[in-house]
Amino acid sequence: MAETSTHGTGTVEALSLVPKAEGRQSMKDFKSDQEVRWCPGCGDYAILAAVQGFMPELGLAKENIVFVSGIGCSSRFPYYMNTYGMHSIHGRAPAIATGLASSRRDLSVWVVTGDGDALSIGGNHLIHALRRNVNLKILLFNNRIYGLTKGQYSPTSEVGKITKSTPMGSLDAPFNPVSLALGAEASFVARTVDSDRKHLTEVLRQASAHQGTALIEIYQNCNIFNDGAFDALKDKQQAEDAVIRLEHGRPIRFGSDLAKGVVRDPLTGDLKVVAVTPDNEDQVLVHDAHSPSPTTAFALSRLADPDTLHHTPIGVLRSVERPVYDTQMADQLDTAIEQYGKGDLGALLAGGDTWTVVG
Repeated sequence: MAETSTHGTGTVEALSLVPKAEGRQSMKDFKSDQEVRWCPGCGDYAILAAVQGFMPELGLAKENIVFVSGIGCSSRFPYYMNTYGMHSIHGRAPAIATGLASSRRDLSVWVVTGDGDALSIGGNHLIHALRRNVNLKILLFNNRIYGLTKGQYSPTSEVGKITKSTPMGSLDAPFNPVSLALGAEASFVARTVDSDRKHLTEVLRQASAHQGTALIEIYQNCNIFNDGAFDALKDKQQAEDAVIRLEHGRPIRFGSDLAKGVVRDPLTGDLKVVAVTPDNEDQVLVHDAHSPSPTTAFALSRLADPDTLHHTPIGVLRSVERPVYDTQMADQLDTAIEQYGKGDLGALLAGGDTWTVVG
């Protein structure tokens, strides 16, 4: 079945190649027989349950879904999914998933990674997968700490973070994963929270429907080495004033009785939070996740305060259509075969482009 999508610069054919499942599926069908081994109370359990519960919605055969992970607590995820999976090497999950998604377009490919795995040694692999717009979905668990190696500061830890590796406080300015993804021209960027299953599931739903790379940052509590890092977003009373829920096409308002809103500063062009009054109500921004420019989405991402997490946007910040890498690559291969025929690997290896090395 062929679906045609318009991407502004032309029309790209996106093929729906992933086979559908036969019969109805349930959450139980996606639970593996492996014992789940995370620390009791870890936020990973909630994310696992949400993903397992969501998978039947895809309507895909389990054999055509693949989870690829790197190294870290989150990267045990493939063991617990009754799908194909690969526990790969540190930081390289996006690269391995790129090869898989590009060569096997009949598969639904998901990446599970953590803030240390994805943003430290895996930083380049992540940004290049995003800019290429490969058809894969990346779940980035962010607990702002290295959990598997027992509590060192990570690329998302706040300045001054006291850990085993920074006993006098971290000096590094932290990454904002959402800002990083938007800067890499990612076509789908979202943020959600491990304990909000309804919201997490809705974000997964939108990401799965997206053609191209979708990155979801999931705030995830590490109750052993960084417990309470996101309490401001989880406590009902605090969250009312801290969480900015983004919904496409709706004014960006939050707080008790929606008394706060996001406006653009006429002097600097930056976004800021204000108390909404009759005089400024018409200045409150309406969220446009589908804007071709990532400028406003990036400005929204900068509202998150790395120290207090007050005024933190969650939801889909950006969802736009643009050419999908693996579709374009398949088109190039088809064109090459039509023009030149199938290649000969033996002839290529024994070809005339050789060099003599003189000692």
